[in-house]
Amino acid sequence: MIRSDIIRGHLDAIILRLIYEQDRYGYEIAKEIGQRTNERFQIKEATLYAVFQRLERKELIESYLGDVSQGGKRRYYTITKLGRAYLKETADEWKEIKDIMNIFMEGLL
Repeated sequence: MIRSDIIRGHLDAIILRLIYEQDRYGYEIAKEIGQRTNERFQIKEATLYAVFQRLERKELIESYLGDVSQGGKRRYYTITKLGRAYLKETADEWKEIKDIMNIFMEGLL
């Protein structure tokens, strides 16, 4: 299991990436994170919605109510133009971090 403090700083990028692929609602995002990580990382609902609020305040995402489905309307999230630019910057930074960490960690495993 991945320690939550290790990945916490990357949650914005993870969620933006999923929303970049397609508009999604909260439970769908949480489920997708679990599936893609083979359940090694699971995001708590409270954490997820705190990230949504932060991303909306920064105008990186917007939300809207979808059509009535399975008994109620879901709040969907979509990435903004500013969010796409931020995601690109974050991806570039991640590549640099990964390259630097590989310099120091290669050969240990």
